[in-house]
Amino acid sequence: MAGVYRTKSGDVWDGIAREVYGDEAYLSFLMANNQEYLEYFVFPEGIYLRVEELPEEKNTLPDWRN
Repeated sequence: MAGVYRTKSGDVWDGIAREVYGDEAYLSFLMANNQEYLEYFVFPEGIYLRVEELPEEKNTLPDWRN
């Protein structure tokens, strides 16, 4: 999924995260990869944001809990 997302006028961070990753919980991940745009709360049209692959989730449960 690594690529770019071109903003539409009125886009906001959580809406973009929901659209590209399927869940607004990835908002922080999206923002971390696009720190140069953190001053935007509501985007104008035509900003290109980096959309990186989500890291693999690590299993943090002990083996006996799986």
